[in-house]
Amino acid sequence: MVNVFLSSWPLFFGVMLLMVGNGLQGSLMGVRGGAAGFSPFIMSVVISAYFLGFMIASRMTPEMIRRVGHVRVFAALGSLISAALIIFPTLEHPAVWIAMRVILGFAFCGVYVTSESWLNNAATNDTRGQAISLYMITQMVGIIAAQALLVVPDPSGYLLFVIPSVLVSIAFAPILLAISPTPAFESTKPMNITKLFTTSPLAFVGMSLMGAVFALQFGMSAVFATEAGMTLQQTSVFVAAFYVGALVCQYPLGWLSDRMDRRVLIASTALAGGLAGVVGLTMSDSFLVLVGVAAVIGGSANPLYSLLIAYANDFLDVEDMASASAGLMFVNGVGAVIGPILTGWFMEQMGARGYFVLIAVPMLALTGYGIYRMTKRPAPSVDETGSYTYYAPTGTVVAMEYAQEAAMEAAEAEAEAQAIASERESGASG
Repeated sequence: MVNVFLSSWPLFFGVMLLMVGNGLQGSLMGVRGGAAGFSPFIMSVVISAYFLGFMIASRMTPEMIRRVGHVRVFAALGSLISAALIIFPTLEHPAVWIAMRVILGFAFCGVYVTSESWLNNAATNDTRGQAISLYMITQMVGIIAAQALLVVPDPSGYLLFVIPSVLVSIAFAPILLAISPTPAFESTKPMNITKLFTTSPLAFVGMSLMGAVFALQFGMSAVFATEAGMTLQQTSVFVAAFYVGALVCQYPLGWLSDRMDRRVLIASTALAGGLAGVVGLTMSDSFLVLVGVAAVIGGSANPLYSLLIAYANDFLDVEDMASASAGLMFVNGVGAVIGPILTGWFMEQMGARGYFVLIAVPMLALTGYGIYRMTKRPAPSVDETGSYTYYAPTGTVVAMEYAQEAAMEAAEAEAEAQAIASERESGASG
């Protein structure tokens, strides 16, 4: 993996700066919105607008790249991000913030699509899996690092908006100077919703529920912290805990996923997250408890994203995996748009602790539905299931497609190696 990083370090460095900028603005919205007098419901709409823009861009960016090329799309969207970040403190009005968040979601998604296509172009069949995994880890590290910047200057001024704008601008330099343009690509058309549901009802329902939970981490967590009266230092630690939990739990759960009935693991992981949400709902006065709750929720919700995709793949032919993943990402995006809005309403009815209602309920619902699905069909044999592949909810369908390709290539190579070994054993015994 070290060699993979060294061969594409400008891209990874640029992506990390992008995620620092994106992670900072995501948390800053909650802090600054509270100071501006925006209600939790208004802030929930502001947060939700980002995911709406993200969904739109996931379908439009490939066409833009085909028309004008990667470099122009990358540079244009980068300019939009920098401009939108500066407008937030200049015009503190809900309608303006909602519009700017749509633009940010659209632009960040487009930048990620372009970066991911460049990364795939730079990788080989042997390194693609490592490159995508490193890309996902870089994104998470960037979000965690962003929270440390939240406590540096006064959030009531311009500086905290200028910092992500500058970081995003700087991020483009190493990428554009080090990476050559790549050919335009064709994005995979999402699988029909009906077919997607009938193929794996658990993955379909689970991804819609997890979309809502992830959106509550990325943005609404800072809104909750502000409403709960946390200091800036406490807010930064609380938000970072979600992503630290995700990094710590991702690979142990992935290891288990390849060795047991995935439905049992999905239901158990969702139960852990749901119970953590209940604890947050009932013990929201203790900061240390809330940090632990955030770590458990992040360590449950983020791996579930990958687990559900892996489970859906167990019932798909190889040629259908990419389109199914694209469909699942769309379902996840719908949940991400709706989840914050519902949470804002609950927070206005119940106070800050209403935040955990829309975490506990989807998690516990997934637990119950996972147990129900166990009664409807037998689990595929562990020997016949595909391997677990790490996907971050912050990635786009492009990264998911390339990760699927890497997983399939690895599976084919493993099957070929086993066949050769069997032939050698047969020859030796003969």
